[in-house]
Amino acid sequence: MTELHERFWEIDLLRGIAIIMMVGFHLLYDINHMGAYDINLASGAGFIFGRLSAILFIIIVGISLSLSNSRKKRIHDPENGLMKYTKRGVKIFLWGMIITAGSYIFLRDGVIVFGILHFIGVAIILAYPFLRYKVANLMLAIPVIVIGSWMQTFAIGSTWLFWLGLRSDGFHSYDYFPLFPWFGILLLGIFLGNSLYPDYNRTSPISRMPNISDLLPVKTLCYMGERSLMIYLFHQPVLVILLYATGIADLSQLYP
Repeated sequence: MTELHERFWEIDLLRGIAIIMMVGFHLLYDINHMGAYDINLASGAGFIFGRLSAILFIIIVGISLSLSNSRKKRIHDPENGLMKYTKRGVKIFLWGMIITAGSYIFLRDGVIVFGILHFIGVAIILAYPFLRYKVANLMLAIPVIVIGSWMQTFAIGSTWLFWLGLRSDGFHSYDYFPLFPWFGILLLGIFLGNSLYPDYNRTSPISRMPNISDLLPVKTLCYMGERSLMIYLFHQPVLVILLYATGIADLSQLYP
């Protein structure tokens, strides 16, 4: 039985890989946006790479919620579960609002209005009733993803349902993760977490390969995975500074 204080290194490893992929995609985006090179990120390999990084990251959020809930039940934590996840979700959502404010100040157009941190913050709260289920999450995830994909194919007159996935004509955000279809991806993560780690215990063969976690590349990625929020919050300013220092960036593209 897994000790309750033990972290699952493989989850931190995957989160580290996901954050590197996301930073890499944003580096390509910044190079393209600041006029240095013309990189197609709206389709093809660039688009797929960006989507895979987001899917992996959000699936891991779902798995982590499942693990947190399982651990809470095993230690008989008296804290109200809804209150716990509401606090966590609000905190992450507020970080998203800080990014929105920064995008309003520094970006020429397309202010970030419901980016990945906004989504994760809201989704953590909405996911609470689903944390106890396994197959039901899989069954619900599929229609949410399908409906959400269909919703991306048209626009509506209203400007207030963008968070749901219904966009108006002319809507644009540099970072956009509406509840449909992305909440379905998070539900898949909860399903995987409850399936692979029931009651905060491993059931996968990874538990029989403990030496992998001692390798330096794995330990480095795990370290990054544990600090993924901090990396996400500060990576864009660091990328812009590096691109400017190397002469790649044209900072006139960042603000009106």
